[in-house]
Parts: sequence; C-alpha cells; structure tokens
Amino acid sequence: MEKFVNKSSCINDAKSPRKKIKLESDERIKKEEDEGGEFSHPVPWQKIEAEGLDCDYALLFSKEEAHHLFKQLEEEVVYSTGEEAKVQLFGKVHNIPRKQATYGDAGLTYTYSGVTRLACPWTPTLEYIRDAVTKTTGQTFNFVLVNRYKDGQDHMGEHRDDEKELDPLCPIASVSLGAPRDFIFRHRDARGKQSHRQIKPVKLELAHGSLLLMNSPTNTFWYHSLPVRKKISLPRINLTFRRILLGRKK
Repeated sequence: MEKFVNKSSCINDAKSPRKKIKLESDERIKKEEDEGGEFSHPVPWQKIEAEGLDCDYALLFSKEEAHHLFKQLEEEVVYSTGEEAKVQLFGKVHNIPRKQATYGDAGLTYTYSGVTRLACPWTPTLEYIRDAVTKTTGQTFNFVLVNRYKDGQDHMGEHRDDEKELDPLCPIASVSLGAPRDFIFRHRDARGKQSHRQIKPVKLELAHGSLLLMNSPTNTFWYHSLPVRKKISLPRINLTFRRILLGRKK
C-alpha cells in the first residue's frame, strides 16, 4: 500500500494562557517530588475483562478540571485540514469523519490507514495531561493522537490499534473530555457476516474526564469503535497516548 506523509502545521495563531498551564504542571510535579514521587490522589480503577480483552477504567479528572482542560485544548490544538484530513482505505481516499491532530516527541511519526503523520511539539496542556496519566499508571508515553468530535454525527469506525511501531508492552491510554460517548469493543471472530463465533460486544460509556487503559492483548483480538449518536449535540475531545518504538519497522 502506498504511504503518504502529512506535514501538518503545528502553529496556532490564537492566544492561549499556556504560561498558566505550565506553572500548574510545574507546581504539581514539584509537589509530587516532595511527597516521594507518588501520585497524591490515586484513582479507583474499574477492571473490564472478556476473552482476550483487558482494560482499566477510571475518572482521572474532576468535572471542573476536565472543563478547564477541554477549554485549553480548544485554544491550543491545531487540527489537520484539506488533504491532511484524509485517510486511505482499501485503495480509496476518504475524509475523516472527525478532526485529528498528532503531537509527541521530536521526530516521531505514526503510520495508519496508509498515511504517515508527523508529531507536532507537545503543547503545555497535552504535556500536563500526559504527565497526569503517567503519574497514575506508571507508564510513559511519547506520542498522542487527538480526535475532536463536533457532535454525535462525528464518529470512528471499527479498527485495532495494532501498528508495528507501537510498543506491545505499553497500554494505550485514552483520555476523554467533553460529551460522554459510547465506545464499543467487538471480537475479531464475531464481526460481519462471516463471523464464526458468538461473542457479545463490550459497550462502555466514556465519561468527561475519564481514562481508559487498553492493555495487551486487547488490540490483538478486539476491534473498537465510536458509533454515531445523533442525539448528541455537544463536542468531545479524545486523547490516545501511545509509546512508539524508535527504529521499529512499519
């Protein structure tokens, strides 16, 4: 399959209070260092399991902080437009039914659906959220895919995050901000007309401020999607933090 490299603009001309977020992040890190480096407010985890599916779910941010982070991301994140907002599936080019952006460590790229995307430099708010996820989970991440859904019409089709450049030992950490949306897992052997097993889908509602960890081997056996929900009129931002292995063949 032919691959394209999208070199999206990472500059947002809109003014945003980045200094405030940076100071809050620095103060939070300093406080945690003074307390021995442990996360000061452990979250209660909910385990979600099925055959070959292993996930952990929790509310990471309070409603007030989640509102603040959503507002900051609206000001900071620069989304792909034009040809950069398209993917290649089965040899055809399609518009993405949502807005997307990629951020991460310098020089990182991520390839999916025939498109290679370059990481923009971390924004202060994305760094703040990434560090909160790291403090909570003990996992480090060097890349994030940002998806913005303007309302319930924007959606994401069934897929697996199983690209070869992803570290198989690191979970994918999904942070949701904004309108709650249904998130559906479907086993690979129970999809479509050719399915040969009866395995029930697993349905979750991802709340404002929540964190979902998709642990191995979830993305080997289960597809996931965010279906259309016409009654939803409010936007949602989803951040999926990943660890990309440098030099890994795609």
